[in-house]
Amino acid sequence: MDKIKRIGFVMACCLFSVIAMAQTPADNPTDFMRSNGKIYVVVVVASIIITGLFLYLVNLERKIKKLEKEYK
Repeated sequence: MDKIKRIGFVMACCLFSVIAMAQTPADNPTDFMRSNGKIYVVVVVASIIITGLFLYLVNLERKIKKLEKEYK
């Protein structure tokens, strides 16, 4: 069991080091998008998708409540 914990710890350390390197790229893509004004397009598209999902869930909840009332 001790060997498994040690292997898990080493793997976790390797994973964290890869994540730490991945968060500091040489050229930041958000700066590139911000300089071209495309970051706003990304924000608008993401907010449209999130709003659509929210409206879908609200609509689905209404339908479920309606069906529950019918079968009670």
